[in-house]
Amino acid sequence: MSQADIVVGLQWGDEGKGKIVDHMARKNDFVCRFAGGHNAGHTIVVGDKKYALHLVPSGVLSDSTKNIIGNGVVLSPKDFIKELEQFSNLEGRLFISDKAHLLLPYHALIDQAFEKLKGSNAIGTTGKGIGPAYEDKVARVGHRVGELQDTAKLAAKIMTHLNQHKAVLDILGVEIPNEVDLKIELDGYKQALSSFIIDTTLLVWDALKNDKKVLLEGAQGTMLDIDHGTYPYVTSSTTISAGACSGLGLNAKDIGKVTGIAKAYCTRVGNGPFPSEDLGEDGKLLRERGQEFGTTTGRPRRCGWFDAVAMRHAVRINGVDGVALMKLDVLDGFKEVKVCTGYEVDGKVIDYVPYDLDDAKPIYTSFAGWEKTEAIRSFENLPDTAKDYILALEEMIGTKISIISTGPDRDDTIIR
Repeated sequence: MSQADIVVGLQWGDEGKGKIVDHMARKNDFVCRFAGGHNAGHTIVVGDKKYALHLVPSGVLSDSTKNIIGNGVVLSPKDFIKELEQFSNLEGRLFISDKAHLLLPYHALIDQAFEKLKGSNAIGTTGKGIGPAYEDKVARVGHRVGELQDTAKLAAKIMTHLNQHKAVLDILGVEIPNEVDLKIELDGYKQALSSFIIDTTLLVWDALKNDKKVLLEGAQGTMLDIDHGTYPYVTSSTTISAGACSGLGLNAKDIGKVTGIAKAYCTRVGNGPFPSEDLGEDGKLLRERGQEFGTTTGRPRRCGWFDAVAMRHAVRINGVDGVALMKLDVLDGFKEVKVCTGYEVDGKVIDYVPYDLDDAKPIYTSFAGWEKTEAIRSFENLPDTAKDYILALEEMIGTKISIISTGPDRDDTIIR
């Protein structure tokens, strides 16, 4: 019986997980998504073609790989169907858990309305409806993908739920749909997706029992985890490696190697604390060079220096065996590269992630920069100062940097 390996984000999301999963997928029989929704985005470059993935697992670009969307995901049928237009011949290669929860258009409207009401206190969500969909799930009033089998019954249940909350929806300015129109919409979802819907838990169990190679991918990053992130400026799901078990129906003994993904610097989308954010020219330069704009929203990402304190925290909580360091080439040309190695909080210096990061001030260690790492594909050929930077990061975060990405192309990758 085999074990499933995991790829997990170690920062605030957008670390480049898609490229690494795509790289690994060619050696795996299954790639399984265990959490999140279409608020997540992976950009994968193959030759001169760019793919934007939001719900479809990153193994989709490998013809021999089967792809699973687990029960921990909230699935927007409307957006998922549109995303599928990028691909063909997915029958037998794509599977959706019948226990995954449906994210419907009214969830997005509620999300956007609440963010607007919060004003300056808004979390900075993508407005895609992820939070409200997970709220319905936890409140036990949500609806699962398997319910698309009987759209008349599902439409009636949704209407009952919405009418029970009509007073609140009116205040938010969210219009309740007509039941006839709703059923027509659900019928369209059923027609497009029914051939993909199965019990994916049994499928994954069977794959491991038969010694298939299984890779699990999450969404967002560790610092956005609902329990262990910078709450309340987090997502609504479990983004750490432990979430892979509940999100797919596995147990701890099923988990093998954990690969953590991090950028050679750091970014964040949305509001919330970000101790190593650089609001000056260096931050702007990182954004421009790294093309740091959200795959899902197009929003400019906040940029700053590598945070070794948060990274060490993420490595420990995820049980990371090796780190894939992405976008090293974005740092090319900087005379000085900084790393946050501690925080100053209330006049004290600490080397761990506290309960509240709001007032944490970064303490930096500086490293000499380098001219060019772009497209270099062996560690030996990297500039000496880039090697020094990588080896120093390993010491700081407590695990090996086993993969280094030096460009967006599939093959601009160093395996150590």
